[in-house]
Amino acid sequence: MTDTRDLESLAADYWSTSIVDIHPGSIRVRGYPIQELIGTIGFAQMIWLMLRGELPSPGQARLLEAALVASVDHGPHAPSIAISRMAVSCGLPLNGAMASALNTLDDVHGGAGQQAVELFHAIDREQTQGATLEEAVARSVDAFVAVHGKYLPGFGHRFHPVDPRAGRLLAMVDEAAAAGVVTGRYAAIACGIEAYLKARKGRTIPMNIDGATAVIYAELGFEPELARGVFCLSRAVGILSHAWEQRGRAERNKGPMPRQMPYRYTGKPERHYPGDDQ
Repeated sequence: MTDTRDLESLAADYWSTSIVDIHPGSIRVRGYPIQELIGTIGFAQMIWLMLRGELPSPGQARLLEAALVASVDHGPHAPSIAISRMAVSCGLPLNGAMASALNTLDDVHGGAGQQAVELFHAIDREQTQGATLEEAVARSVDAFVAVHGKYLPGFGHRFHPVDPRAGRLLAMVDEAAAAGVVTGRYAAIACGIEAYLKARKGRTIPMNIDGATAVIYAELGFEPELARGVFCLSRAVGILSHAWEQRGRAERNKGPMPRQMPYRYTGKPERHYPGDDQ
């Protein structure tokens, strides 16, 4: 017969965690009593502490917060935002609308940051093995395109000729590199990709928000998957804002376009099921 203490130990090991320790009257996050963190650190610092186990330096926290602020929203035509509005108009509560919207942040809509970090890491590995930046960029970009197609995550934008968010974020990375907060090597890699694309395409294809935030996440040491996870945290704010605004409108069953706008049918012309006499 199994000893009760053995079962308790088994259960404790089964749910073991290094993130939080909770007992009656006590909550410690990564060892810090929660009451010492409340009102002392910001949300970006809390995200870092939860994910990384230690508090960031002020410079690191500033970069992370900048990336979070920059990615919050991109208008109601962004699929995740549009879905939050449609979900609320169909009767879902805020949490249901947020869940529906966040579930669209996959490889195509929301995954570019993760993919860009993966590309930056591949280029960095090539350089570590002795390749020049130009050689590493050419090999890694060509390998990425061969697997994923011609779309290169983090560069170009369907709406903005020049993404207004990217320049500010990259300037902050340069400032942080000058202050020794980050190395700047991933910023150099991203600029190397821009130069490669310009030489290949004959025109500038500037970095977008996904590329700029990927530079920040890579410089700060976040793994690629966390780049997408942190982006989801940021975009959740925009999703919630639009869902809340939609709740105040007397609209039901909001579709992807106004009812007055017709869609185009491309199927068979009208036809009839043959009767028994045919």
